[in-house]
Amino acid sequence: MSILDNIAKPQREAALKVAEILRQAGGRALLVGGCVRDGLLGIPAKDIDIEVYGLDADAVEAALKPHFRLDTVGRAFGVFILKGLDIDIALPRRESRTGPKHTDFKVEGDPHMSPREAASRRDFTINAISYDPLTGEQLDPYNGITDLKANCLRHVSEAFSEDPLRVLRGMQFIARFDLTAAPETIALCRQLSPEHLPMERLWEEWKKLILKGQQIRKGLNFLKDCDWLQYFPELAALDGCEQEPQWHPEGDVWTHTGHCLDAYAAHRIGDEWEDLVVGFAVLCHDFGKPDTTYTDDNGRIRSPRHDVLGVPIAKTFLERLTRQKKIFEEVLPLVEQHMRPLALYRDGAGDSAIRRLAARVKRIDRLVRVAHADKNGRPPIESDGYPEGQWLLDKTAELAIQDNAPKPILLGRHLLELGIKPGPHFGKILDRAYEAQLDGAFTDEEQARDYLKKLVTEIL
Repeated sequence: MSILDNIAKPQREAALKVAEILRQAGGRALLVGGCVRDGLLGIPAKDIDIEVYGLDADAVEAALKPHFRLDTVGRAFGVFILKGLDIDIALPRRESRTGPKHTDFKVEGDPHMSPREAASRRDFTINAISYDPLTGEQLDPYNGITDLKANCLRHVSEAFSEDPLRVLRGMQFIARFDLTAAPETIALCRQLSPEHLPMERLWEEWKKLILKGQQIRKGLNFLKDCDWLQYFPELAALDGCEQEPQWHPEGDVWTHTGHCLDAYAAHRIGDEWEDLVVGFAVLCHDFGKPDTTYTDDNGRIRSPRHDVLGVPIAKTFLERLTRQKKIFEEVLPLVEQHMRPLALYRDGAGDSAIRRLAARVKRIDRLVRVAHADKNGRPPIESDGYPEGQWLLDKTAELAIQDNAPKPILLGRHLLELGIKPGPHFGKILDRAYEAQLDGAFTDEEQARDYLKKLVTEIL
């Protein structure tokens, strides 16, 4: 099977057309990077990168402009984008560091650079393979194909050290493609730190780990091998934190979290936002254990209230990666409540408790996924499956709150209809009414209006 066979037809045809146009103009266009790697692995490629040799930026633009809609925002760096096709076209570039920050680089396009020299600036050998779409020739100056077949992650050159983000790239590549890092690559990674990396770049690599990793545990263990847990102390604290063997035969919290993440990865639903929220909740769900774990008088290991006390620790971890308020609002309640499905099931909880839980976590189906991953992180899995999760999903389906919090029935307009003027008391009345709704005091608008009249009389 050709590498081109793993590229969608519109992109494949466009890539071939680009290569032919640029060949006629005196240049050579090669597919490079992830699309080549994925093609060799038989994985459909989404983003196509093309590197052009023998032509300067003016010549590339002049040749392609009559045939494609070009985005030329990156033209100063020799980069063009074919609009609507997810194809990036770039000249090979020379990069030289001018300072410690990730932006401290001088970048110059060099159309006369050889494919071997251009490949030397890439991070890993598996990403340094090029492919000529016109001839089918594979250019592999750093033996990336051999490493790919051996499931080996190896850096291309010492230039790897110029961008410490490559350590996190290695983390997510290992998790996605089941790779094992070469000892010399681990040794080089140990010399690097994320000190000058902005959180936006960190976030993108952690996102890929959570959304694309198949063996997330393996990626995290690479981070540990590279001595990078010191930069994520909330994770470092999990390593060596003991758990009660009766309930956790798999070992410490670090090991448990890895198993949970692999279980989550096996059951992703394909909705990027939902998977992101659930994945980070699974990663953070036991952050409270290191500070709460102790051995009782009977020799049993306990971690009381680790779910609740882990919330601020999870928040600190997430603050290293993102400023997205929505992430905090939707991940942290799942961390806090991840033990509730089992507790409610054992107690035979009623509708009120379930409504309140739905109001807290926004989506019960998310919480069930987190709790399910938590249970799957404790091998061997019980033969009875996951009855508490199915019970909770069935109950919330009956209440129509499986994938949303209960919507308030009483709103401000209902107060206005009773002649109540807006003011600070509005919020207090509506909050109290919502609490009553969660308790089942009313279930439709007619009942709600009757309740509101009594409540207003009582308060005012």
